[in-house]
Amino acid sequence: MRLIQNMSTIAEYPSAECHSNRVIKIAVIGGSGVGKTALVVRFLTKRFIGDYERNVGNLYNREVHIDGEQVAIQVQDTPGVEVNANGLSCTDQVSRFIQWADAVVMVYSVTDCRSFDLIGQLHQLVTRTHTDRSLPIILVANKADLLHVRHVDAQEGPLLASAVGCSFYEVSASEDYSQVHGAFHRLCVDLAKQQPQTHVNAATSGTEKKRSPLIPRPKSPNMQDLKRRFKQVLSAKVRTVTSV
Repeated sequence: MRLIQNMSTIAEYPSAECHSNRVIKIAVIGGSGVGKTALVVRFLTKRFIGDYERNVGNLYNREVHIDGEQVAIQVQDTPGVEVNANGLSCTDQVSRFIQWADAVVMVYSVTDCRSFDLIGQLHQLVTRTHTDRSLPIILVANKADLLHVRHVDAQEGPLLASAVGCSFYEVSASEDYSQVHGAFHRLCVDLAKQQPQTHVNAATSGTEKKRSPLIPRPKSPNMQDLKRRFKQVLSAKVRTVTSV
């Protein structure tokens, strides 16, 4: 399927048939329960799965075409960060993901004021951790469809994004794929333009491994498993309708 947005094209290809010239690495961070995993899976597969196991930090891979060029996108999901007596939880693990990334997506839920209040501390963590001061960062407000339980005003997100100097997107992972795609796609296009083109081969991959020892390779979920779980959710919904 080919999607066109902002004069740039992005099309999906099976990874076995694609030899990427670029690798884009994105870390997604935020509080617990804000929908980070749902956003990542929605962007990469177009599917929404409402029920996930506790996030332990999975790495998702996808081969795509951006502006006619083959690009490998790696999206690092991260454990939910919370505030405790000693400050932020999971800071060591999340910091390693931030150091590894070419860009960071900060996520909060419009239904959770605590997740919104956490963004300022997360942004400070990013700026302290990453050596590149020009690191692209975007702010995403998720669960925009849940108007009846909304607790974060619609104007607060754009104001915070302006204060920290990043782009802002309000989306619904469950209701609107185009919103989610737009946020991630714009980030990927900008990153692809910034990065010099490098051909991935045995020599360069070996160099890359030596150059980036900061993060162990996380386990990458099998896309077939995601599809299986998606079918299970659909089957459960069908059984519920039938019983009624």
